[in-house]
Amino acid sequence: MVVERSPQDAPVRMHGYANSPASMRLKGGMGRLIEALHRRLNSGRVLTGHTVQSLRKNDYHVVVESVDASGRPVTWHAEHVLLALPPRLIENTIAFEPALPEALARQWRDTATWMAPHAKYIAIYGSPFWRERGLSGEGRSARGPMGEIHDASMPGGSAALFGFLGVPARVRSTVSDEVMRTHCRAQCVRMFGPDAATPKADIIKDWAQDPRTATAMDRDATGQHAQAPASKAASGPWQGCLTGIANEWSPQFPGYLAGAIEAAGLGVQALTPGVSRAALNKELP
Repeated sequence: MVVERSPQDAPVRMHGYANSPASMRLKGGMGRLIEALHRRLNSGRVLTGHTVQSLRKNDYHVVVESVDASGRPVTWHAEHVLLALPPRLIENTIAFEPALPEALARQWRDTATWMAPHAKYIAIYGSPFWRERGLSGEGRSARGPMGEIHDASMPGGSAALFGFLGVPARVRSTVSDEVMRTHCRAQCVRMFGPDAATPKADIIKDWAQDPRTATAMDRDATGQHAQAPASKAASGPWQGCLTGIANEWSPQFPGYLAGAIEAAGLGVQALTPGVSRAALNKELP
């Protein structure tokens, strides 16, 4: 592990930290999980490019009003809606008629979206040259712009380093992508050697600038895990027809991938009580 404690001190090597529980990555990336889940679905029921704008509750069902990729209005009717978006994003971008209970809307609005204020830099290389120097690719820095760095290489695939930017979202918004990438490359050189100067490609993903992830409130957020809010209305017209299933609603792991699995499983199980958790967690092909 390489540690950079200040601008005045050169980076130093030290033993890394043991993670408990162990942190794991999926071979082939998260896209493999999405592909495996997609294979189990009826493709005719999967609609992409649709943006839900409002939910209306009448005496018979929930009216889901959306627009497709061309801007054409599309309306759906449902007995129950599972919300797989962050609570804050739902409260900010979807109109409810009648309005959600004020206490519930406030809870959702005040629940920070875990990754929303963050940004990640990734650099792709021809080989994991840092390993030849006996380095794991892990790093911590008080100088930045990245606060932590990890080896993101794939077995038999591309070599890569990635890091989370420690620069606040509002400050990042005043700096161009190219300038930020230049500083990130310079940091990789300081910590892992001159071979880091010329990646095959490098990119920055800034979730704070993603309207499908962040709201204006998230740009000043601290990035801490929030306590899970209520996932459904306890009374009123929305009771029994609306459930939040995004990871922020996970009782045990809000904000994490495990939380997304838990929250979705609980939501589906509540609608289909005859289906066991074991069946929901059946191994993917």
